[in-house]
Amino acid sequence: MIKNNQRPSFESIYMELAFTLAKRSTCKRLQVGTVITSTDYRKVLAVGYNGNATGLPNGCDRDEPGNCGCLHSEENAVINCDSPRFIEKIVFVTHLPCVSCAKRLINLGNVKKVYFGHEYRIKDSIDLLASVNIPVQQCTIPHH
Repeated sequence: MIKNNQRPSFESIYMELAFTLAKRSTCKRLQVGTVITSTDYRKVLAVGYNGNATGLPNGCDRDEPGNCGCLHSEENAVINCDSPRFIEKIVFVTHLPCVSCAKRLINLGNVKKVYFGHEYRIKDSIDLLASVNIPVQQCTIPHH
């Protein structure tokens, strides 16, 4: 029930969706979800969560942190995104993207902002994204 006509922001709605998608992750170390939307927030362009490739066992290939063999959620969202490069996009990720995923988001084209819920142990992607004028902002959601 909405109290006092206070509606949740689109940012909080899509970040919540990213956390919900992360529940589908089969990675045993870290469950991550990604949502890519249009800049007016009216369309979800793609979603992703981390896990093994389709048809492979639902689990990690290895136990090494950062090298478990799972596809990252941002990577899956980029694969799932069929919007052309000229379409402007906003990205919501439960965790700050790693450098490789930041590069994938750059190559996706026209990403105007990246929101993340939790920090990642390596923060180099913030400077990398800033170097191509993609702002990064933490968007905290209660209970996550």
